Amino acid sequence: MARNAGRRALAALGLPDRDANDLPDSPRRFPDGAHYRIEIPSTEGPRAFEAVLEEAERLAVPVVRVSQGSGVFMHTDAELDDMARLGARSGVEMSLFARPNAGWDASAMARAPVGALVAPAARGTEQLVAVLEDIHRAAAHGIRSVLIQDIGVLSVFAAMRRSGDLPASMQAKVSVMLPVANPAAARVVADLGASTINVPTDLTTAQLAAIRAAIDLPLDVYLECPDNLGGFVRFHEIADIVRVAAPVYVKFGLRGTTDPYPAGSHLEPTIVALSRERVRRARLALDLLERMREEEGEFATSRPGAAGLAVPELSRIHA
Repeated sequence: MARNAGRRALAALGLPDRDANDLPDSPRRFPDGAHYRIEIPSTEGPRAFEAVLEEAERLAVPVVRVSQGSGVFMHTDAELDDMARLGARSGVEMSLFARPNAGWDASAMARAPVGALVAPAARGTEQLVAVLEDIHRAAAHGIRSVLIQDIGVLSVFAAMRRSGDLPASMQAKVSVMLPVANPAAARVVADLGASTINVPTDLTTAQLAAIRAAIDLPLDVYLECPDNLGGFVRFHEIADIVRVAAPVYVKFGLRGTTDPYPAGSHLEPTIVALSRERVRRARLALDLLERMREEEGEFATSRPGAAGLAVPELSRIHA
């Protein structure tokens, strides 16, 4: 069958020329052989991190990564040290958002009807410098994973890692706010220095499978997401998502909640309660995956301290 110019161009680049509607099994795995890992997002500060770890132990949920959205600059030095200690002691990766961005400053366009297009960007050189400083400060406190939502920031991050201005072990977790919605975009972001990629929340399993065919990096996929990211619960797809997207971080946000960013002590009781509920949601999805085992097969998951996790390093602070 003749292919149009677009399909021919994709094929010539070694990219999938259509979505993988046959949902092929991914042959790729995490370094420890696992198909999937569990991430709890919106873990805003040390008390929320403690709550996640406590609930994960109580419910036997192997959380290996937590992430945060408020930004490194929204934490004191003592709070950053506390989070680094918690991560190092538990073997859990702590990924902090590198901010600010256009949506948080005086940008008029970021507040316009089409503002979602520009809100994640680092606006101007001074804001670019501020985001890079956020990354550098995180590294100085032992944090080894940052969330990045701007391609310019990602490219300079990779250059700083190559030059030694950032630790070689530092990882770039590309945020869902930098939309990587197709295989070509995924390859570009991977080539720029990404370590993992949080794809848009509403991609189908066929679209995820096509992206997986284009890159080796782990994907980060929401199984439940807050209202401002789509507000859906797709636990019933967990087996297919793990099967076609491995290696994949499955993420558990919460529907029916408002944007907590920037978080702080004024919201701490709510933030802690939401963190505990996210772990409970993960338990629900794992129970469902277990019930599917006879039909879908068994999938391996990682445990804290697994190879490839950007667990904080305490060379700067006392353990």
